[in-house]
Amino acid sequence: MNILIVIPKNRFAESELFEVKKVLEEEGSTVVVLSPNGQEAVGENKTRFKPDGYLIDWNHQPGFSGKYKAIIVVGGKGSPKSLWDDKILPQILTDHNRAGSIIGAIGQSVVVLAKTGLIRGSSAAPEDEKTRAALEQENVGIVEKPVYRLENIVTARDGTVAKEFAEMILTILNE
Repeated sequence: MNILIVIPKNRFAESELFEVKKVLEEEGSTVVVLSPNGQEAVGENKTRFKPDGYLIDWNHQPGFSGKYKAIIVVGGKGSPKSLWDDKILPQILTDHNRAGSIIGAIGQSVVVLAKTGLIRGSSAAPEDEKTRAALEQENVGIVEKPVYRLENIVTARDGTVAKEFAEMILTILNE
């Protein structure tokens, strides 16, 4: 089962990326990690990570054809700068949502789903004021739950619930 994880160009949240990726791969999923620039990224805790490629090449990955079963947008302090207003990501998310894929976001990247119009009503959200203000601006209410699901959209507060978030994605995939 092919799953795409999108990370910010830099300052991604290691706890979100690595835990989610680990849980999905342990269950046999093929995980592709892409970023807007495809270059080595430095996480919030200075961990270096080389994504599999450029976001624009999402459909040109080795061994992949069709649609991803799930797309997950990882947060971190780099998310507002490199993902919130990305021009390509909303198209990919909307297209996959229409095709029935699971769409997830964690931490500061829940704003990406809100700006894309995929969150109708409410979302889990981190505690930081910038993210909460951006969600309010998009008319998205904040649910004080660590992980929140509405149909095939899953949002999570932050990396402290990354395992629970990934397990929710897997549960939906197996329904």
